[in-house]
Amino acid sequence: MVVVGAGAVDHDSFVKMADKAFKALPKTTVTTAEIAAASPAAFTGSDVRFRDDDLEKCHLAIAVQGASWTDPDAVTLMVMQTMLGSWDSKSPAGVNVASPLGQRVAANELAESFSAFNTNYLDTGLFGVTAVAEGGEQLEDLVWCIMYELTGLCYSVEEEDVTRAKNSLKSMMTLHTDGSSAIAEEIGRHTLCYGRRIPKAELFARIDAVSADAVKAAAYKFIHDKELAIVAMGQTQFVPDYNWIRRRTFWNRF
Repeated sequence: MVVVGAGAVDHDSFVKMADKAFKALPKTTVTTAEIAAASPAAFTGSDVRFRDDDLEKCHLAIAVQGASWTDPDAVTLMVMQTMLGSWDSKSPAGVNVASPLGQRVAANELAESFSAFNTNYLDTGLFGVTAVAEGGEQLEDLVWCIMYELTGLCYSVEEEDVTRAKNSLKSMMTLHTDGSSAIAEEIGRHTLCYGRRIPKAELFARIDAVSADAVKAAAYKFIHDKELAIVAMGQTQFVPDYNWIRRRTFWNRF
């Protein structure tokens, strides 16, 4: 547990309040790291579907095993998430988005929205894409586009796309810490994950070090011919089966 204060905080008063609020909590000598080491996460291919035709949409998530907070490729996956991007049909941007996946989805009206995600844990992670779409036959095209762009990171990555993603990622990180609440959240998260708060300059230097080759190497490590976790809810009857999607984690190139 980390108790954080940011802004106009008197340290001594803050410590006294924290002590009063949490002194009754039980103490243990077993740390989270020790628990994770004793029972490490085991990622297995899985496919869970909840068909409910009363829902107007199909809610879909496709993920591969990602990186832990301290994995050397954690920052690279952050850049890859930004490259895949997100899109919403209500956005005024329309088809004019930087993400190739966003352009494909928008131009062909394949989904109401989608968003790439990169979730990190102590000893593992999840990396993938969520989407909300009509429950029609276009779902197969939507899944094809998601897998094409996801797997494409293993084979074809342009340096200019990586640079754009890095600049966008740094901008988002800066904008997300524009108040004391956001700063306190960042300090707490960094302390739990890294044992210290990482300065922006250091984090940005790690981001700037990511190259197109680094993206392809990380994609090959985490995506190429790897098992998937698939979840669909709502009108799921047109979502392709697991083997169809799994086959698209690699390309046969001759």
